[in-house]
Amino acid sequence: MEEKKERILSIAQKIFARFGINKTTMDEIAKMARMGKATLYYYFKSKEDIFAEVIHKESNILKQKLSEAINKVKTPKEKITAYVLTRMKHLKELVNYYSALTDDYLDHYSFVEKERQNFTHYEMDTLKNILFAGNNEGVFQVKDVDVTARMLTIALKGLEYPLIIEDKAVDIETEINLMLDILFKGMEKR
Repeated sequence: MEEKKERILSIAQKIFARFGINKTTMDEIAKMARMGKATLYYYFKSKEDIFAEVIHKESNILKQKLSEAINKVKTPKEKITAYVLTRMKHLKELVNYYSALTDDYLDHYSFVEKERQNFTHYEMDTLKNILFAGNNEGVFQVKDVDVTARMLTIALKGLEYPLIIEDKAVDIETEINLMLDILFKGMEKR
């Protein structure tokens, strides 16, 4: 049973990534999954339900990759660097999730707004923890960790378009490292 559901999600994930939610139909998903539409409706009420599940799945993948990246390094600076690099690299791979986070036309889907809010909270909490650790270790001198985490989150969202969407053959890693160098010079304890 779970195998069929996963197959539907996997197929739908590819179709949504290629055509978006508006141009995708239950018929197409059923056809590509090589099963009847009734089977799809057994597992999901609508294509929006499938899309919501795809978005949730991609969100969990991104969060897992972010956690793995920050757990592989030791210092707060390395953790922020790993977080930002991983975020930008993997967000581009998760097309459906990225579109859910950024596309205005998806605003009327409540599950999209809920996912956006969940990721923003996750992101701010993760960055807060790293900033607190940096302060405690004497690496950073951040006066207001909450505001700084929020500003970092907003800055990362602002970098998504030029670094991910424009895709002008830039070396994302080099540009992020230069940006983080500027950021760290402003946060480091002197």
